[in-house]
Amino acid sequence: MGRVSDAKERLMEAVKELIWTGSYGSTTIDQICEKAKVKKGSFYYFFDSKAELAETALNEDWQHHRTELDSIFSATLPPLERLRKYCDFGYKMQAEMKAKHGHVLGCPLFCVGSEVSTQEDGLQKKVQEILEYKRKYLESAIREAHSAGLIHAPDPAAKSRALLAYYQGILTQARIQNDLGLIREAHRAILDFLGVKDAELATAI
Repeated sequence: MGRVSDAKERLMEAVKELIWTGSYGSTTIDQICEKAKVKKGSFYYFFDSKAELAETALNEDWQHHRTELDSIFSATLPPLERLRKYCDFGYKMQAEMKAKHGHVLGCPLFCVGSEVSTQEDGLQKKVQEILEYKRKYLESAIREAHSAGLIHAPDPAAKSRALLAYYQGILTQARIQNDLGLIREAHRAILDFLGVKDAELATAI
C-alpha cells in the first residue's frame, strides 16, 4: 500500500488538489488514489469514504494555516494592518495556485461547502466550523478598529459575518473570471466596505 509513513498524507494532498481544481462531485476515489500513487485498498485502510478523507484533509490544512493566521491577526498589530496582511496572504496563495494550475481557484472551503451542503453532513459541518474560526479573526480586528474610532461597527460579530461573505464573494468572482486583479484590489475594497477614509487609513497602518 505504498509507504505507510506518508500514504495517508499523500491521499490528503491529492484530494485537496483534485476537489479545488475540479469539484468534489467529479472527483473519484480512483482518481485520488492514482494521483496519490496509493493503492485503492490503502485508501480504505485509512478512510471509510471520500467524504471522510476530504473532511480530514480540510481539517489538516486548516491546522497548518491557523498558525499563519494567528500571526497575521496578532494583537500586537494595528487592526487595519491585520486586514491588509490577511488580504496579502490571500493574494499570495491565489497567485501561487494560478502559477501552478493556470487558473484562479478561489476559496476551497466555499467551493466545497456550497457543493456538498445538502449532501454530506459531516463535511458541511467541518467547512462551517473552519469558516467560523476565520470569521472570529475578522471580528477581533473589527472590534478593535471600532474601539479605536477607525470604523463604525457597534456589532462586530454581524459586521464580520458580512465582511467574510463580501471577501469570499471577491474570491469566488475571481475564480469565475480567472482574474487575480480582483483579489489584488480586495484590501481597498474591504476598507471601503468598512467605511475607512483615506485620512483614517494613513494614521491606522
